[in-house]
Amino acid sequence: MKGLFTALIVSYDKDGEINEKGLREIIRYNVDVCKVDGLYVNGSTGENFMISTEEKKQIFRIVKDEVKDQVELIAQVGSINLKESIELAKYATDLGYGALSAVTPFYYKFDFEEIKHYYNEIINSVDNKMIIYSIPFLTGVNISLEQFAELFENEKIIGVKFTAGDFYLLERMRKTFPDKLLYAGFDEMLLSAAVLGVDGAIGSTFNVNGQRAREIYELANKGEIAKAREIQHETNDFITELLNNGLYQTLKEILKEKGVDAGYCRQPMKELSEEKVDTAKRIAATYF
Repeated sequence: MKGLFTALIVSYDKDGEINEKGLREIIRYNVDVCKVDGLYVNGSTGENFMISTEEKKQIFRIVKDEVKDQVELIAQVGSINLKESIELAKYATDLGYGALSAVTPFYYKFDFEEIKHYYNEIINSVDNKMIIYSIPFLTGVNISLEQFAELFENEKIIGVKFTAGDFYLLERMRKTFPDKLLYAGFDEMLLSAAVLGVDGAIGSTFNVNGQRAREIYELANKGEIAKAREIQHETNDFITELLNNGLYQTLKEILKEKGVDAGYCRQPMKELSEEKVDTAKRIAATYF
């Protein structure tokens, strides 16, 4: 399960319904053009927290049907509805997903014992593996080194998607848990994480920028830091423009410029203005 995984974008039509044809085109672009090692399905980038349980199942099913066994698949099943998480864990496992992931339960101020119970309940309900999705700046949930050690007492919990800027904690985790999988979650910090020895990365910008991410990761692993730094600079120029214009909407516009029916974002996310669509086209022409 090592390598680069795209946090998969999902194509929705103007009414917010899943566009299966467009989703399949996004999948093919990631596998055939971006050449990623795997797909991380139904995460934040797929607008997961704005869709129903049945829609999540539909996306899991389409992705598996399109990919077959070409690349690795990780199913993000996390929810503050534990019953839904378990239902999705069973569904994705039955489909043949190689691993599960779950965001830390959010909104309510769950204590660590509640968080630990959540992860154990999900992964102990299936014959599969769990990757914790830690993204404190969105969830407000910080997990300490000692708490990660407690979670890892369950041997089915095999790693972490580490979407945080605490690189001291990341370094401590790499040293303390050499046999666990650590994935970088911030695309703009991929080089820094690679230098610390992560096992891969999971990124939203990999939907279009997967080839640069591959160069950064492989150059870092070969110790060619100066070359990797230049590509990270270029990547971060791209990411800065992307964030300024609207992250998910602009990624979809770039894919459209590449002939991919990437569709629209679900409300309450808004459509890009004509000016921002023009900016997205310029970004696509500049970087791709």
